[in-house]
Amino acid sequence: MSSRMNKATMHELKLRRLQEHNHRLREELARPRIMVSAASLNLINYCRVTNDPLLPHIWGPPAKGEDPYAPVEPSKCCNFM
Repeated sequence: MSSRMNKATMHELKLRRLQEHNHRLREELARPRIMVSAASLNLINYCRVTNDPLLPHIWGPPAKGEDPYAPVEPSKCCNFM
């Protein structure tokens, strides 16, 4: 009888795994998609419009306050060691 119980639980486990896999596949199928050409065009437009401080030869040098890679100036207060 225990052998029959093990088979039943194994079948239930396999069924549960298949149902979960089926659910994940349905979620993947429902995910919104766009065509590659549209995604490429969006990426090209973003790169044309967005200023990149690492490309100063294209965009010009960034303003002093806008450069995220500029060295941080030390604070003017006293430091104790």
